[in-house]
Amino acid sequence: MFPAHIEEYVRPTSVADALAANARYEDGEAMFIAGGQSLMQAIKSRMARPRCLIDLQAIEALKGIGFEQGLRIGAMTRYVEIAGDERLRGAYAALRDAAAHVGDRQVRNRGTIGGSCCWNYVASCTPAVVLGLGGTFNLVAASGARRAVPASEFLIGPLETARRPDEMLESVAFAPVAGRAGSAYRKWGLLKDALPVVGVCVQVTLDAAGVCTAARVSLSGLSAGAQMATAGDAALVGSKGEPAALERAFAAIADSADVQADKWASEAYRQQLIRTLGADVAATAFARAVV
Repeated sequence: MFPAHIEEYVRPTSVADALAANARYEDGEAMFIAGGQSLMQAIKSRMARPRCLIDLQAIEALKGIGFEQGLRIGAMTRYVEIAGDERLRGAYAALRDAAAHVGDRQVRNRGTIGGSCCWNYVASCTPAVVLGLGGTFNLVAASGARRAVPASEFLIGPLETARRPDEMLESVAFAPVAGRAGSAYRKWGLLKDALPVVGVCVQVTLDAAGVCTAARVSLSGLSAGAQMATAGDAALVGSKGEPAALERAFAAIADSADVQADKWASEAYRQQLIRTLGADVAATAFARAVV
């Protein structure tokens, strides 16, 4: 199909100009477009019918990766830039894992972290990783008011976020992690770099003796979208990443997770993926934390 008629296309060079363009329209009539990898498909199929498209590609303030007081990634930072940044190691390594295997080469060179998280597709990798690493979404409104919304509150459900119609996403931030921390993400799909049938993100923090003092696990590919999986925390905390501890943790998560059956996998198969894939991902997170 062809898109419905779009009355106006604007390409602002500042956040203020982008928000001013959005404010000229009623709620939902103007849409911000980042890499366009998801939105353009919705527009072509007429699932989305904006009167105005506001292209954010020329706003340099929304781009880049910085490490002041933790980690800050501009909303318009592309997957290819995240995947290629070798500074994203240890606690933040899962971001590289996810970005390196989103879609195909064309998608990775156009898609952005902000666009993915604001779209919040049910089987998207990036929202689950931001959630698993305890990220925060920094939003700004046309009035100049700013909000910092934790990922657990921002990611409401598939295709739904806490972003208000008069707001845009400026950046995704991650607090500094005390101690030795490592993270990892991996997905299993029917094809290489396909959407995940199941994806698992793990972040662990270790003390000087290599004992886990904190753990976070999140899942992607399930019908409820990006979600935390806390059932296995007790098995991870206090361990040194021994195989038996990892197996107990992800058996508990698999048994408690609300998994669905569809044409790609049965419930039992998804549960088995959580067990085996999760243990491997956790082992990688532990290994990255001791380097």
